[in-house]
Amino acid sequence: MYCYRKVTDDLYWVGSNDRRLAMFEGVYSVPDGVSYNSYLLLDEKTVLFDTVDKAVKGTFFENIAEVLDGRKLDYMVIHHMEPDHSEAIQEVVMRYPEVQIICNQKIANMMKQYFEFDIDSRAILMNEGDSFSFGKHNLVFVMAPMVHWPEVMVSYDTTDKILFSADGFGTFGALNGALFADEVDFERDYLDEARRYYTNIVGKYGDQVQALLKKAATLEINMICPLHGFVWRRNIGDFIGKYMHWSSYAPEEYGVVIAYASVYGHTENVAEILACRLRERGVKTVMFDVSVTPASDIIAAAFKWSHLVFASTTYNAGIFVNMEALIYDLVAHNIQNRTIALIENGSWAPTSGSLMREQFEKCKNMTILENTLTVISSLKKDQLAQVDALADAIAESVPGAAKTLPMPEAKKEEIAVKAEIDPNAMFKLSYGLFVLSANDGSKDNGCIINTVMQVTDVKKRIAIAVNKANYTHDIIKKTGEFNVSVLTTDVPFKVFQQFGFQSGRDVDKFAQAGSEARTANGLRYVPEYSNAVISGKVTEEYDYDTHTLFVADVTESAVLSNVPSVTYQYYFDHIKPKPQPTTDKTGYVCKICGFIYEGDELPADYICPLCKHGVEDFEKL
Repeated sequence: MYCYRKVTDDLYWVGSNDRRLAMFEGVYSVPDGVSYNSYLLLDEKTVLFDTVDKAVKGTFFENIAEVLDGRKLDYMVIHHMEPDHSEAIQEVVMRYPEVQIICNQKIANMMKQYFEFDIDSRAILMNEGDSFSFGKHNLVFVMAPMVHWPEVMVSYDTTDKILFSADGFGTFGALNGALFADEVDFERDYLDEARRYYTNIVGKYGDQVQALLKKAATLEINMICPLHGFVWRRNIGDFIGKYMHWSSYAPEEYGVVIAYASVYGHTENVAEILACRLRERGVKTVMFDVSVTPASDIIAAAFKWSHLVFASTTYNAGIFVNMEALIYDLVAHNIQNRTIALIENGSWAPTSGSLMREQFEKCKNMTILENTLTVISSLKKDQLAQVDALADAIAESVPGAAKTLPMPEAKKEEIAVKAEIDPNAMFKLSYGLFVLSANDGSKDNGCIINTVMQVTDVKKRIAIAVNKANYTHDIIKKTGEFNVSVLTTDVPFKVFQQFGFQSGRDVDKFAQAGSEARTANGLRYVPEYSNAVISGKVTEEYDYDTHTLFVADVTESAVLSNVPSVTYQYYFDHIKPKPQPTTDKTGYVCKICGFIYEGDELPADYICPLCKHGVEDFEKL
């Protein structure tokens, strides 16, 4: 029986899930299964995007038949030839003999390696930047070689702004009825599997992924449709930010992975003691026994954390077999930019430490601590000082480790003596984010503000603080009326670009605002990304240097949705694009909008060209 889901009005997910698969690609355990995604577009022409693995072909073809509902299949777009996505191509051709295949030359060549039907007569070949129209929808094709096979390409629907990302942005795990990432608690339940998927499947090819991300950065993306895992339609910047981190080999968090190989428990004991010492120094730790933990889990952790400790017994004059396999695999996945410490054990000839060092010396930008800890059979009390020394060396190289410890008394005394103002403290306040809109008599205008509060209740009054540099401020001074749109966590970054990073004196901010909606006072508001709108009529105003505080009677208010309100912190964590990790640039990044100023020194009077904030809102890269 068919089982499909609607992605948009005319795009359908026709894939399926496999929960019986034990090892993905014969290597990676998938205890929660895996999804095989295929999509079917019903435009003037019908278009199938990729196929599925042979294990789920039955449901796949039932889905296609039901969604087509008697229509013929005109085109099939193939982004990637790995059999878990291409195995059903030949059967599609048999069932729909008029179908034409849109692909690139490398895909066509590889198709001939797998199948024997006449490919040349039905292939439509695409090159970088080529486009193809199916009626309402127009696809642009982008080559993505070695992400993670040499023939891979992705496509971008310029109509609905959908990126069909092939194996990019995928995750392990069956979908369990959900299709969209926002239908589940992705960070809690799936982020680790997404990281494990990326690091093990694509991790070796960080440079190629970075090249693709740079191309994607020029596009407005409303949705990402990958070949495994969930479709992304909200908080897309979060997931793209993860890919930026992972593909740059920059750690996500400061802390220590301790992987140990222990036959009789003595090496494990050393690892446990080191973990305790590190925690006492305020350093986060995670531990893995390489004999029972799949290597793919440890590789994913190595991509996440900044510091790695490998503790291995010596086995047959070499590295313990499971540890040796892990290290070879990690080196093959191109791990780099990490600090490493080594612990070796041996009853008569401890050699594992030097052999592990040889492997990691093949990697780029690795700092291998000199003080390798050598244990003869078991750790003795007189070696605890060496463990402490190793813990000290690791902790000293972990930025911010001491920040997890209580504030020292000296710092408390310093604060008590000096009356300084740290502007970063203001970011700890809980602000909301709003679009403030008004009309100057001929043009609608709006800006982003973060200060709206209720003043009285029996007669509803609110107060808003508005920067005098904003054109909206001048309009409210003149007209005395405004609307506040209370933004939600669904709001995309483009809304902040639209209303916050340009001046209404120069542009029409509502020109790209979507559907026109007005309240009874005739003013525009932003219904698509707001959970409430409040209209105000100014009764009092107070001048406070750079801002004016307007107090207003509420003349109208309405609840628009139950989506949570966005806060400043949520904006920083999930909406504002993260600066791409870099090791070869010097400069400063704006904490408000993400703009990067390149240079050794930031001028004291510098103003961000995007959001107009000053140097106090920049931090060093």
